Amino acid sequence: MDLMELFFVCLGAAVVVFYGVKMVRFAKMLYPRVCFPQPDSFFTSMGEWAVVTGGSDGIGKAYAFELAGRGLNVVILSRTKDKLDRVALEIGETTGQKVKVIVADFTEDDMYEHIEENLKGLNISVLVNNVGILPSHIPCKFLQTKDLEQRITKVINCNVKALVKMCQIVLPGMEKRGKGVIVNISSGVASVPSPMYTMYCASKVFVERFSQGLQAEYKAKKVMIQAVAPFGVSTPMTGYQKSNMVTLTAEDFVRTSLEYLQAGDKTYGSICHTVLGWMVQAVPQQILHSETMQDSLLEYVKKRVGT
Repeated sequence: MDLMELFFVCLGAAVVVFYGVKMVRFAKMLYPRVCFPQPDSFFTSMGEWAVVTGGSDGIGKAYAFELAGRGLNVVILSRTKDKLDRVALEIGETTGQKVKVIVADFTEDDMYEHIEENLKGLNISVLVNNVGILPSHIPCKFLQTKDLEQRITKVINCNVKALVKMCQIVLPGMEKRGKGVIVNISSGVASVPSPMYTMYCASKVFVERFSQGLQAEYKAKKVMIQAVAPFGVSTPMTGYQKSNMVTLTAEDFVRTSLEYLQAGDKTYGSICHTVLGWMVQAVPQQILHSETMQDSLLEYVKKRVGT
């Protein structure tokens, strides 16, 4: 066998191994309860409290309910006290767990001492960094964003700074105890550069890279840190899209996403979103980035929200 033939044999073997590993990973995603089993005491064994940002609605509210249902007391943070109080009452009456509310507008940057003071002394098992905003509910090109200067500051504060500061507040206690879970909510649109959602997409790429780096740093301390990147979920941010095979209810998405906590430092949170993520990455970027595709996206969203 000459050198060139050996090269192609090795290359072929490497390709087979590469795709073989991908197939094994895909198969494991089909059976999370078998491949990533969790004991009933998984969350309560790590602490007594869960902290959820953006916990008054959508995915955050669903996480708060689900974690309370699994035996944790819950702290929910959001900017609207009336909504927080209603959700807290509902969680308490439904699950019997304690619920603490902290009013915090994460588009601002002067409330973290207040949050830290209110979390002091709590044995925190889980932190869910869910809070996030879109620059505009209607997708648009960067320079066409209304009140662009203000939106830049608000998106960075809410989607980036809030994540880092909440980890700064909660992570030391988890490191000291040698246990804990941090779930950082990214987005499926961060899988590829996404025109018309450029600033939002970029902020969610930060979420993923920060989560993955942090997991590498603190894995030895037995702290689990994971970025979760959903595509369609029926929430206020998506205009309460009708749920179907791809667009999940917040409750269904949260329930399945928690089954993948031990599946690595990033997941899509459900099998359908995993498949969608692979499909999106397989589409040539020339197609995704074309003016035709951007115009089609704009028309689709306008029709969906009725504008």
